[in-house]
Amino acid sequence: VQLQASGGGLVQAGGSLRLSCAASGRTFDLYPMGWFRQAPGKEREFVAAIGGSGRSTYYQDSVKGRFTISGNNAKNTVYLQMTGLRAEDTAVYYCAADRRWDRIVSGSANYWGQGTLVTVSS
Repeated sequence: VQLQASGGGLVQAGGSLRLSCAASGRTFDLYPMGWFRQAPGKEREFVAAIGGSGRSTYYQDSVKGRFTISGNNAKNTVYLQMTGLRAEDTAVYYCAADRRWDRIVSGSANYWGQGTLVTVSS
């Protein structure tokens, strides 16, 4: 079972990036999935989550209105569209999956990707 995150890079403040998380090795249909991030010297924090059906989403307050999480069950992929990026969004971003929503939101999911680095220059 693998989650492969991609799409990170260097972007100027105010710019946009789209992260992707592709699942392989099993079917994650109807599994809630989420994004987390860890900035240098800080603990990992929750960013956004999406329910297995794609109808429910939940965001950390600091990214509301700027980030959008979406999923494509046919491709077993979840996305994080990030706009209006700020220097404080700089972090390694991780995707996670679990059949339980509470485990996604709490950061105790069973499946994790390897992380992709987002650097926002001010």
